[in-house]
Amino acid sequence: MTEVWRYEGPLRRRLRQARRLVGAAPTVGTHGVLVPAFWWDGHPNFGDALTPLLLPRYGIVPLHREPDRARLVGVGSLIQFLPADFDGAIWGTGSIDDTERPLPEARVLAVRGPLTAERIGSGEVAYGDPGLLVARHLRRPGSDGRVALVAHGHHRGDAELRALAGLDGVRAVNVHRAAPPVVREIASAGAVLTTSLHGLVTADAYGIPAVWTTREPALIGGDFKFRDYEAAVTPGRSRFAHFDDVRTPDDVVRRASRADAGRVAELCDGLESALRRLPEVLGSLPRYPAGLLRG
Repeated sequence: MTEVWRYEGPLRRRLRQARRLVGAAPTVGTHGVLVPAFWWDGHPNFGDALTPLLLPRYGIVPLHREPDRARLVGVGSLIQFLPADFDGAIWGTGSIDDTERPLPEARVLAVRGPLTAERIGSGEVAYGDPGLLVARHLRRPGSDGRVALVAHGHHRGDAELRALAGLDGVRAVNVHRAAPPVVREIASAGAVLTTSLHGLVTADAYGIPAVWTTREPALIGGDFKFRDYEAAVTPGRSRFAHFDDVRTPDDVVRRASRADAGRVAELCDGLESALRRLPEVLGSLPRYPAGLLRG
């Protein structure tokens, strides 16, 4: 019985799906469409949860499906999960590492950055992580002026990050939760230090100075996803700093910088414009909620 109730268990997954479908109603009304979509749902993590958070804001109700049954893939480093003959839509997705994975049949609306575009062999498409759109839908709370320390899940036990989190002027953000509260916690910071890509993305969405660093264990693909993202958002400039240079709140504030607001707005406009093409590239889609009765 315990196995059934784990986060990734089939019953839990169905319950989350049901909650998302019900929760989409106030946003989508009767004018949305249903799309089988893939995002990582193996454990709670706010970055992975951005796909079902954002899509209903654009009239799209995602039904979680495995990659071979999905018609849309969104936020995250998910390219490596897609079959070589994937012919659905890609929207803001990234590759996990510097490996060529051609997807000649895919309908590429947008990718996280130009490095991913090269690795999958796509032509000219929109760039940007869809997480940048959160600021268009969740209002920024007042800033408390502190440094938000956003550790990747692999780094939550890191002794030196924990020591930094214990200093005055710093607060740790637990990424293993639903997207809205984590986004608001990051958005209320005066500056952000992160080993999680979506800590950086969220900071950029709200115009908050940010800096990213690396810790052990190294993430899969190393810093590829950061370089891919920054090649789109801050081309020619990185906010990376060695951890020895960001050991205090003052260090973080000195090293952190904002992404250009105009560039972020341009990427957001491109992501939204790309998403409007979804019915065009996928064809007729079932309406929400009527399509649920047929499915």
